[in-house]
Amino acid sequence: MILSGPEILAEVRAGRIHIDDFDPERLEPNSYGFRLADDILWYEQDVIDCFEPPHATHVKIGPEGMVLEPGRFYLGGTMEAMGSPHYAATLYACRSASTLGIWIQFSAPLGHSGAVFPWTLEMKVAHPVRVYPGMMIGKLAFWSMQGDAVEYDGKYTGSSSAVASRLSLDRHVAG
Repeated sequence: MILSGPEILAEVRAGRIHIDDFDPERLEPNSYGFRLADDILWYEQDVIDCFEPPHATHVKIGPEGMVLEPGRFYLGGTMEAMGSPHYAATLYACRSASTLGIWIQFSAPLGHSGAVFPWTLEMKVAHPVRVYPGMMIGKLAFWSMQGDAVEYDGKYTGSSSAVASRLSLDRHVAG
């Protein structure tokens, strides 16, 4: 079951949901609005080998913003570290960003219980769009779980900003 905005507030106050720099003004009916961090990265290779760590260019977005270009895949981050050992979470773009042609999460929106860190955003744009650090870009919804909670302890544990793929750490080939 999805948590309402007032229930998210109650759970933050009870310490069961963690949101760095929590602002009650960013509560929505069923989610919490988050902001774009100042770090962006993209892959340098023309072809990425899944069994090799990707090479990424990492830049900081200044106060003048940064224009994201179509045809490039970006990884951004959330300003807030968010999550809970008691709830699973799902991440979505806010409507205002998506109606500008900004997609921020199209394949990995699930946050496991216990995963509390800044989220990495999968970003593409339909046409050139200037983005700014601190702009509202998405929302996080929290879901109650059935059964015993199992805390996330994966390869992205301890992340502090946008993180390139770590798929190469799972180098297992069937055969």
